[in-house]
Amino acid sequence: METESIAVQATEAASTGQMVFCKFLSSNDTGETGGHQAGIYVSKPALKILFEEPGERGQNKDKRVTVKWQNEFETSTRFSYYGRGTRNEYRITNFGGRDFPFLRPEYTGALFILIKNMKDYYYGFILNAEEEINFFLDTFGLSPADTNRLIDTRGTVPQNAENDAINNFLSRLISDFPTSEEMSVAARNIQNMVFNNESMVFTNPDRKLIDWTEMEYQLFRAVEHKKYGALITNGFKSVEEFIVLANQVLNRRKSRAGKSLEHHLAAIFDGNKIRYAAQAVTEENKKPDFLFPSQEAYHDRCFPDSRLISLAAKTTCKDRWRQILNEADRLRGKAKYLCTLQQGISVAQMDEMQKEQVVLVVPEPYIQSYPETRRDRIWTVKKFIEYVKETEKEAV
Repeated sequence: METESIAVQATEAASTGQMVFCKFLSSNDTGETGGHQAGIYVSKPALKILFEEPGERGQNKDKRVTVKWQNEFETSTRFSYYGRGTRNEYRITNFGGRDFPFLRPEYTGALFILIKNMKDYYYGFILNAEEEINFFLDTFGLSPADTNRLIDTRGTVPQNAENDAINNFLSRLISDFPTSEEMSVAARNIQNMVFNNESMVFTNPDRKLIDWTEMEYQLFRAVEHKKYGALITNGFKSVEEFIVLANQVLNRRKSRAGKSLEHHLAAIFDGNKIRYAAQAVTEENKKPDFLFPSQEAYHDRCFPDSRLISLAAKTTCKDRWRQILNEADRLRGKAKYLCTLQQGISVAQMDEMQKEQVVLVVPEPYIQSYPETRRDRIWTVKKFIEYVKETEKEAV
């Protein structure tokens, strides 16, 4: 089956399914940790895709369902709740024996999609290539931070505590769709105002980055619903009209996803009063996402190489991390920092990254999805900020 067709089929199945869950497979899910593994973990907020009612502490429960994988083969799979002893968790178990191809170390960081089609019949997809993953996420306007939960594939207005603030933003919209930067700014303002936790940009930038990203997703979907909801409900005059709108929506989602992480990182650096240049130009018109402390310092041969730092920002990086290796000639032989929202990468890829001196910068809550034996190599956003501050202090 062609790579693109798997992602397309997963997208089509999700669009028509009753309920959709997706998550990045952790090293625990794929058995890469080497310990006992009870199956793919499903977060408690998504339990409704498994059971109609939540499990009760002190009891285990399970049920058998049929799952069709990659639109190719079926397994008799078990949904399980473990509530005895210290356990309180939901898992998908029994995948047809040792021949099941996807719960192996090389699939750590792959995107797992579970779609409820009808009672006790599901579709399952595993997207392992970055182009597959991004195709699925972009189609539904998701970032990696919006996974490990049930996802909305129909573009409805979110029903949550942020509605008033979001609706206020929608009421002030003019005809043009907001730019990606305007959307990011609005998301940060709404999240800061609703939760009154702006100080977390200093105290917990890792959590703040996730919160801002999640808020932007909610806001973006609400704007889409306002702009296109009536048109989609009323239908299209022709297939061509539908295709034009679909391409417009998809391209806008890709643009937002690609820039969102950069915008929020810049806001975190501004909040921490760090000096940096975004999209600074180095040799041969190359442009690292962030260069510390400035473009001028980089091109000043009297400025020490040891006080220059570059950071790339990529929402997913299973395949594209190699793109950052040659972005700044003066930093060859030095650590290259890469901030990502990717949840989980295989041991083999992490070892290759270390060989190339790539240091992952990952929001702290996501680090647990990486192989346990390699987690000490990963920097949190807070640790990276402290490192930059200390380096810039030395340069003064």
